[in-house]
Amino acid sequence: MKVTVEDSCIACGACESICDAVFSIEDKAVVNEAAVAGNEDAVKEAADACPVSAIIVE
Repeated sequence: MKVTVEDSCIACGACESICDAVFSIEDKAVVNEAAVAGNEDAVKEAADACPVSAIIVE
């Protein structure tokens, strides 16, 4: 699974609150690629919760 965050991210923190093992907030959400494996369901939930649909899961 590949996870990217687009520049439209508003750093609201929703993804981090759902899956802080994978997402952290700096200027925008940052993905910890090493933590994606094993957290796929939470990553998908975080992507669905993003208010600006900035998280892309492939």
